[in-house]
Amino acid sequence: MNILLIGDIFGKGGRKVVRHVLPRVVDRESVDLTIANVENASRGLGVSRDAALELKNAGVQVMTSGNHIWKRPGAAELLEEEPFLVRPANYPPSVPGRGSVVWESNLGVKVGILNLMGRVFMEPLDCPFRTGEVHISRLREEGAQLIVLDFHAEATSEKLALAWHLDGRVSAIVGTHTHVQTADERILPQGTGYITDVGMTGGQDSVIGVKPKPAIDSFLMGVHQRLEPSLKNLALNGVVMTICEKSGKCENIRRVSEYLDPAET
Repeated sequence: MNILLIGDIFGKGGRKVVRHVLPRVVDRESVDLTIANVENASRGLGVSRDAALELKNAGVQVMTSGNHIWKRPGAAELLEEEPFLVRPANYPPSVPGRGSVVWESNLGVKVGILNLMGRVFMEPLDCPFRTGEVHISRLREEGAQLIVLDFHAEATSEKLALAWHLDGRVSAIVGTHTHVQTADERILPQGTGYITDVGMTGGQDSVIGVKPKPAIDSFLMGVHQRLEPSLKNLALNGVVMTICEKSGKCENIRRVSEYLDPAET
C-alpha cells in the first residue's frame, strides 16, 4: 500500500495548495492513506478547528503535530474531540489528546500513526525513545499492521538515532519540524523507511514559511518582528512510502514536491 505523509502545512497558503494539489498527487501515486503535519496550519502557528476540518475535507485523513499545536484557543478541546488529530506522545500523561492512533486505510489495512517530539534544542519532554517503545507495543496490541512515525525534532542526529533504534519495529520514520526537505530518504537494513525531514507545504519563497523581510530584519536588529506566512511559490512537500501490509516493511520511499500552478487558482 502507498502512504503519503505531507510536511508541515504552513498557513492559508499551505491549506490552499493542499486543496488544489493533493487530489492529483493521490491519484498519480495511488495513495491509500494521507497523513499530514498540521501544527502550523493556522497563520503559521497552531491549528484551529476550522483549519483542521478544511484539511480533512481536502483529503487529509490523519493529522500529526508538534510543539506549536497549543498556540490556538481551543487546542485542548480539539485534541480531545477529534480522533484524526494527534499530538506528540511524549508529553506528560495528563496533557489533553492522544499521541498515537490506529487508522484504517482505504484498503482496510490498520495503520498505527505515532507522533513523537525530539528533546535536543526543544522542550524537555519525556524520552521519545522509551515513549516510542511503549506506544509501538500498544499499537500492535490494538491491531496495527503497519506503524508510521512522525518524529517532530530539530537535530538530525536525534532523528537518525531514533531511526536506527526502531529499525524493523516500525514501517517508517519521517522527520518534520525543520521545514526543509532533505535528500536522504532510504530504507534501513531491517525494513524501516526513513527521511530526516519531509519539508514544508506552503510558500517556498520564504524563510521556512514566513515572508523573508521581517525574518531578515529580526536577524539584523535582534528585535522580534511580526512574522507572516508567505503566499509565493506555493508547493506541497512530503513523501510517498510503499509498505508491504503483510511484512510491515517499507519497500520504497520517494520524495514529493508538487508546485501549484497560479493558473489553477
